[in-house]
Amino acid sequence: MFLTISTTGTPERPATDLGFLLHKHPDKAQAFSTSYGKAHVVYPEADAERCTAALLLEVDAVALVRRGKGKGRGGAPDAALAQYVNDRPYAASSLLAVALSAVFSSAMRGVCTARPERAGQPLPLRVEVPALPARGGPDLVRNLFAPLGWTVTAEPVALDAEFPEWGDSRYVGLVLESETLTLAEALRHLYVLLPVLDDAKHYWVASDEVDKLLRAGEGWLPSHPEQKLITSRYLSRRWSLTREAMERLELVRLAEADDSEVEEIDNAVEAETETEEKPTPLAVQRRDAIIDVLKTSGASRVLDLGCGQGQLVQALLKDTRFTEIVGTDVSMRALTIAGRRLKLDRMGERQASRVQLFQSSLAYTDNRLKGYDAAVLSEVVEHLDLPRLPALEYAVFGAAHPRTVVVTTPNVEYNVRWETLPAGHVRHGDHRFEWTRAEFGEWAAKVAQRHGYDVEFVPVGPDDPEVGPPTQMAVFRMTTAKEEKAA
Repeated sequence: MFLTISTTGTPERPATDLGFLLHKHPDKAQAFSTSYGKAHVVYPEADAERCTAALLLEVDAVALVRRGKGKGRGGAPDAALAQYVNDRPYAASSLLAVALSAVFSSAMRGVCTARPERAGQPLPLRVEVPALPARGGPDLVRNLFAPLGWTVTAEPVALDAEFPEWGDSRYVGLVLESETLTLAEALRHLYVLLPVLDDAKHYWVASDEVDKLLRAGEGWLPSHPEQKLITSRYLSRRWSLTREAMERLELVRLAEADDSEVEEIDNAVEAETETEEKPTPLAVQRRDAIIDVLKTSGASRVLDLGCGQGQLVQALLKDTRFTEIVGTDVSMRALTIAGRRLKLDRMGERQASRVQLFQSSLAYTDNRLKGYDAAVLSEVVEHLDLPRLPALEYAVFGAAHPRTVVVTTPNVEYNVRWETLPAGHVRHGDHRFEWTRAEFGEWAAKVAQRHGYDVEFVPVGPDDPEVGPPTQMAVFRMTTAKEEKAA
C-alpha cells in the first residue's frame, strides 16, 4: 500500500516543515514494525518549495491470516487460497489507516514541539492514494471528502486496460487537495474514511472503537452529511455500537449548538445505581435445556459424547438422580482439561464412583457405550465432515442405542442476528457445516426412522419469529416397539 502527502512552501515557511510536523526527518528512510508487516517512511522530494512524504506499507499475508478473524466455512481450497491471494497488500484499507495512526501518531494529535505554531496552521496539502477500494464508487468518495474542504479527484481504475469493455473495478486513484486544513485534520480524515470506503476492517471491532471514532471525528463528524454511513461502516455495521456512537455524536452536536459542554447536556437522568441483570449465556441455556430433557426422560445413566472440557458433566454431577455419568472425547487434551475442571484427583470416593472420562471416537463403534439410558451430542455433529456422519449415526443410534438421545447444533439461519459474525462465516473455525432448521429436521427424521426412534424438536435460546432459535435441539426417544424388542 502506498500513500503520499505533499505540501508547498516559501523561503519564510519552507515546505520541509512537513518533516517537523510528521516527526520524521526528510534525510532519513525509516522503517516501523506493525502487527501485519512493515511501514516505511521516505521523502521522494524535500526542499523549501516542495516536500513529499511517502508511506509504504508492506503487508505480511501470513501474519494477517494467523492474527486475523474467523476463517468462514473452512476446508475449501479456494477459500484457503483467498486468505493469501487478495488485494490487501496493495489497496488502501484499515491496515493503512492503522499504520498512519501508529507512524504519525503525534502529527495526528496536532503535537509538534519544534514548530508548534505550524501545527495549528492550515497547509497547502496534496494527498495521493493510487489504489483505494471504493464500495460506492467515485461518487461516494466525493460525498465523503468534499464536505470536509477537499478538492477530490477520484479516477476509476479499469479492470483491465486492454479490455475496456470489462468496465471499471471497485478501485479508484484518489487525489485530495486543500489549502484550508491542518495536517492533523487531514490525517484524521484519512484514518476514519479509508476503512469506511473499503467497508471492512482487518481486526475485531470492539466497544473501544466508538471512542476511537469520536476522537478522530472530533470537529467534523457530528455535522458531516454522511455521518450515519461513516459511523455504520467504521464500526463494521455492529448496530449496538453504531447506535451508541450516533447518540454520542448527537450530544456533541447539541452541545456545540448550545455553546455548552456535553456533560451539561447529558445530565437529564442520574446514573443508574442498580446493575442491569446480564442475559444468560447461550451455553448455559443449552446445558439447562439438555438437563431438563434428561430429567423428563427419567435417565440415570448418561453419556456425554464429545464432552469437550466437561461443562455438562460437571453440571450433571450436581444432581444425584444421575448415578452414572460418562464423558468421552477424541481429544486427550480436552479430557485432561475436563479432569482438572472436575477435580477428579481430589474428588471423594462416592462422587468419583459416579463419573468416568475416557477417549473414544464417534466414527467407530465402542462397546463401552452400550446399555446407557441417554446420550448427549451437544454441539458435536457440526465438527464432523458430512461424509462421516453415517459412521457417527451407526455408532450412537445403531450400536450404543440408548433409550434417549439429545442432539444440539447451531441454527445457521440465526447467524444473521449475531452482530459480530461476518456474513458467510460460521460460528467456530472448526465447524465443517451449519444446518438450517429444514436440513437438521430432514437429517434427524431419517435417523429416527432408520433406528426406531421418535424425534421431537426443541428451540434453545430466543426463538426468533423469522430465523428461529440460535440453537436447535432434537430429542430422540426409542419407540415403544423398539424398546420392548430391546428388553
